[in-house]
Amino acid sequence: MLGHHYTRTFLETAVASMNAGCNLELSYGMRNNVFMHIPQALAMGNITLQMLRDRVRPLFYTRMRLGEFDPPAMNPYSTLDLSAVQSPEHRNLSLEAAVKSFVLLKNVRGTLPLRARDMAGKRLAVVGPFADNPRVLFGDYAPVPEPRYIYTPRRGLETLMANVSFAAGCREPRCQQYSRAEVAGAVGAADVVVVCLGTGTDVETEAKDRRDLSLPGHQLELLQDAVQ
Repeated sequence: MLGHHYTRTFLETAVASMNAGCNLELSYGMRNNVFMHIPQALAMGNITLQMLRDRVRPLFYTRMRLGEFDPPAMNPYSTLDLSAVQSPEHRNLSLEAAVKSFVLLKNVRGTLPLRARDMAGKRLAVVGPFADNPRVLFGDYAPVPEPRYIYTPRRGLETLMANVSFAAGCREPRCQQYSRAEVAGAVGAADVVVVCLGTGTDVETEAKDRRDLSLPGHQLELLQDAVQ
């Protein structure tokens, strides 16, 4: 709120946050936290002790539910180790979540889904800056998994029984340098073309907004060339 000029000081921000029902701060260290000014706000009468207790109660209730105050033997989380990371069960759950969270906006003539049995012997082209670049597939605040666990569109489509060709066209989402010849060479003889476009954290993140909703750089041109 201070950065957006809603308040002028950390003290004012702490008071406004408490009054609005906020009880947790994403801090930037221990020295300049907004909520470190809560004792001063309480002493000045800007907030009441009862309000402070009301804000703190859900925090400790959550910590109790997580077992933070229980003996380790009573807390199931204490038995977890690195074997749980990227386990087959968790990877299968991630795959299920990905499949169920896709949003299909249009499906002319029932083109999707692409089934392995229908792609046998077909020529498939996958193009675009998001086709085979693991780095750009993750959004802001996303974890960075091991590369061997990342399935780019190209890697996933290569599991089909098809002859897959690939062309990035441009190497990064801003797509300032575009190779039309590279894309044309990949899609020229293809039966199916998959175009992978977007923005990613190179173009927009927290505190970095786009000026418009157009595809960055030459991406629209890449799309038009791919579907001609």
